[in-house]
Amino acid sequence: MDDFNEMLSSGETQGMYLTFSVGEEEYGMEIDYVMEIIPMQPITEVPDVPHYIKGLINLRGKITPVMDVRLRFNKPPREYDERTSIIVVMQDDNSIGLIIDTIRDVLTIDDDQIGDPAGVKTGTPNRYIKSIASTDHGNKLIINLERVLSDQ
Repeated sequence: MDDFNEMLSSGETQGMYLTFSVGEEEYGMEIDYVMEIIPMQPITEVPDVPHYIKGLINLRGKITPVMDVRLRFNKPPREYDERTSIIVVMQDDNSIGLIIDTIRDVLTIDDDQIGDPAGVKTGTPNRYIKSIASTDHGNKLIINLERVLSDQ
């Protein structure tokens, strides 16, 4: 994780995607959204929030909400383990932690490797998928972060 966080601070992120798994599926997101990756933290539960919002963490003095992506994608819950990580992302000047099963890799994906997901049937509702990348490491479902973070 430290190597990844150092790479983020270098500013060389054009065409780069962070890939991770949730269940059997592999996903990717533009690295420009990613602030850092951290191991699981103690989570303070908050009442009366959607089931996929696990609560809040204290990230160096800043209170940050965390969402379990597995639950957001309507997958069955699973116990967190040593591979479970939190991807801290920034959107609209707000940070949020995304709990994922396993960090996979950082890949450079060219535009010609990315296609439209229309008509693809996956275990994940397509409203969360913006495109599909065909890479040497297999297909990656590129998430639409705005929709994943939205209450809509």
